[in-house]
Amino acid sequence: MVGKNILIVGQQSWDSELGSNCKDIAAEFSKRNRVLYVNPPLDRISWIRRKHDDDVRRRLAVIAGREADLRPINDNMWLLYPNCIVESINWLDSEWIFDLLNKWNSRRFASAIKRHLSTIGFDEGFILFNDNEIMRCLYLKELLNPTLTVYYSRDYIVAAPYWNKRGARLEPVMIRKSDICFSNSLYLTNYCKQYNENSHYVGQGYDNRLFRDLSDVEMPQELISLRHPIIGYVGVLHSSRLDIEAMLHIAQCRPDWTLVLVGPEDAVFRTSELHQQANVIFVGMKSMTELARYIYYFDVCINPQFLTPLTVGNYPRKVDEYLAMGKPVVAFATHAMQAFASHTYLAENKEEYVDLIQRALNEDSPKLREERKKFVVEHTWERSVEAMYAILLGVDITVK
Repeated sequence: MVGKNILIVGQQSWDSELGSNCKDIAAEFSKRNRVLYVNPPLDRISWIRRKHDDDVRRRLAVIAGREADLRPINDNMWLLYPNCIVESINWLDSEWIFDLLNKWNSRRFASAIKRHLSTIGFDEGFILFNDNEIMRCLYLKELLNPTLTVYYSRDYIVAAPYWNKRGARLEPVMIRKSDICFSNSLYLTNYCKQYNENSHYVGQGYDNRLFRDLSDVEMPQELISLRHPIIGYVGVLHSSRLDIEAMLHIAQCRPDWTLVLVGPEDAVFRTSELHQQANVIFVGMKSMTELARYIYYFDVCINPQFLTPLTVGNYPRKVDEYLAMGKPVVAFATHAMQAFASHTYLAENKEEYVDLIQRALNEDSPKLREERKKFVVEHTWERSVEAMYAILLGVDITVK
């Protein structure tokens, strides 16, 4: 698929320092097509509570007209900061008031987008690609009149605390009204098929430019004095997804191991007993470009994500990143991890986790490291987006 216009909306801002499927997909789209990546609009609660944060100040400067709202990212892609504030309505008890204000929010959001469609030639038609956002984007199909609408499901968001209040009602509506649904896991594909038969599994990628075989990199300062073996995790430390008890069990059972955790912590992690363990090291959030340096010096990588309604459909992107660097990986035996079973160690409980880490340490070899790298070589965004193109080309996307 070449030369199309693709307008991307969703949950994640382009300026987020966290890894983002949507950003990677957008970058891949822009190799052959024109892309407008739209940041989520600023909501009123964020304006009030976080008005001194850099990202909020940037949006306020756009709204005040002190900074441009449309900015080029590359020759084929633009970033739009919506010049509007939307109301924070998720926790309202009244459904009809919520629906009324949500439509009003959508109109403001759509208006901020429309003002630049002609600037970049999107007034001739475009594909609307929605990255898992079910509230502010619920009415964009009607308001923007795209040629085709795509809903990208990458998380079982109806189980997340924030989305749970509205998700069970709104996400099926979003899935039904979309022309096509793409999912990065078979579980989510089957979920979407309940509401839209035109739902397809398109796989997942990782950034193979960052996470690759490194011959020699400088050891991060925080790791220099640590005792090996180092058991490491890279990613957001969120208590709704990660088993703190299992991590504590690992640290307490094997005080001769060092557990290194790289990533931002939620409130539960910050007050957890993990911080009282001498062999648990928190190094905080690092940029995506730094993460491979830490993984390079891990002896075993872990993904202690337990099976909950929230994680049941998750594709474990970080496992691809670990394996791409040849590292042995121990994870819990979730639904999504079954696809990695032949190249990882899967635990049923915290006791098995410790035993499998030891086994991973014992069995690691140059041969296994090469097999892991070969396994993930096809898990690329190029292949995932090619799958999307093949499906899209089977649909009438004649530009109006």
